[in-house]
Amino acid sequence: MGSLAESALRVADKKDWIKGATGDWEIIIGLEVHAQISSKAKLFSGASAEYGGDQNDHVSFVDAAMPGMLPVINEFCVEQAVRTGLGLKAQINEVSVFDRKNYFYPYLPQGYQISQFKQPIVGEGVVSIDLDAETSIDVGIERLHLEQDAGKSLHDQHPNMSYVDLNRSGCALMEIVSRADMRSADEAKAYVTKLRQIMRYLGTCDGNMEQGSMRADVNVSVRKPGGEFGTRCEIKNVNSIRFIGQAIDYEARRQIGVLEDGGTIDQETRLYDAKKGETRSMRSKEEAHDYRYFPDPDLLPLKLDPAMISSVKASLPELPDDKKARFMSSYNLSAYDAAVLMQEQPSADFFETVAKGRDGKIAANWVINEFFGRLNKEGKSIDTSPVSAAQIGGIVDLISAGTISGKIAKDLFEIVWTEGGNPAEIVQARGMIQVTDMGAIEKAVDEIIAANPDKVEAVKVKASMLGWFVGQVMKTTGGKANPQSVNDLLRKKLNINQ
Repeated sequence: MGSLAESALRVADKKDWIKGATGDWEIIIGLEVHAQISSKAKLFSGASAEYGGDQNDHVSFVDAAMPGMLPVINEFCVEQAVRTGLGLKAQINEVSVFDRKNYFYPYLPQGYQISQFKQPIVGEGVVSIDLDAETSIDVGIERLHLEQDAGKSLHDQHPNMSYVDLNRSGCALMEIVSRADMRSADEAKAYVTKLRQIMRYLGTCDGNMEQGSMRADVNVSVRKPGGEFGTRCEIKNVNSIRFIGQAIDYEARRQIGVLEDGGTIDQETRLYDAKKGETRSMRSKEEAHDYRYFPDPDLLPLKLDPAMISSVKASLPELPDDKKARFMSSYNLSAYDAAVLMQEQPSADFFETVAKGRDGKIAANWVINEFFGRLNKEGKSIDTSPVSAAQIGGIVDLISAGTISGKIAKDLFEIVWTEGGNPAEIVQARGMIQVTDMGAIEKAVDEIIAANPDKVEAVKVKASMLGWFVGQVMKTTGGKANPQSVNDLLRKKLNINQ
């Protein structure tokens, strides 16, 4: 994995440079993503880690830092961190240490956070992100460490006082620190999207940013293209991928404005105001020594059994990049279609059920365009869909067999969506079978040609007029004629070769 110096070597594509009054500027971005581990219990106590609940309902004596209470490590959370590290192709450290990170907030009962500093559980790794069909980049992972979450202050419950809710206090977090390898807001958004996708595939974090189970601290600096890194500012706790992009764009332009006016950038922590679309100063940026890190005396060094690491590795699912490559090779799909289908594990599973033993391209077309399109239109998920993978597969079978045309298939899909039923039985019962009788098709073609001599002359000059004839024949046959047969017959009778 590359060093900070190697990260500095990468220069952004010119399209991502920002034009300033004194020339072009380049954005340098690194991210610290805080991902809450999917676990029933907290990192150092048996209290529930479930989202929601009444205020201070999921709090143990350990979470509230009552005197004499000692933390006990949650083994499952450790395994989830190892699982995530393996999914990021990262080094798993068999020995790691928990430290106390000392700072005061009202919602941090101990007056310190149990975290990891010099010896994290996961070392260097890499995440590959696709920027378009032809371009991908690797973003280096510097480390992944375990830490406990803090509670939160509530400022809207009383006109003169703030309250504290400790439900979140002690929940297990993975802090995933990237290298400064990103050079645009789009790259940062793609990185967070990919990271979220990997963890959802692994089952280690649900990625629900609106619930706070995944959020990012965004480090932004600017430099002249290829120059030395500038002073960075950290934008804390950004909780949506869209806001990450907006915050980066605003902060980069703010820094460029300061520098071009002859000022200097102060290393500081900032907040992003989504309503105003701007960042604002929060406090000067702390360095590691400001936190007075030291090993937590209540927790021994964490030593992992190599057999446990091997067991977790053997249980990993097929990850997104591998699944995409397999979809492209096994089902002959484009990179775009494969990427759409494997965005979420349920989507990929649904497609594979439809495609099993069938034409992969036809299956992908129907799943992406008809099925996903209808789900989006009606605000439904795969779990709440009235149409099953078996029913979509049945429609694909009828298309592949030539029993129905594409137009009939769409009508059939509408019936299955609204009324349910077996596609093959519906086609038989409602007389929706495609007309393949060449005699009947030829009769319809001859009638259309005879009734439209002006159009016959026009198509000799403009071959694209053939589509009009196809449409008329399909209309006459109620959409049941085989479109390819109609097209071939019209070309022959109208003497159109191209």
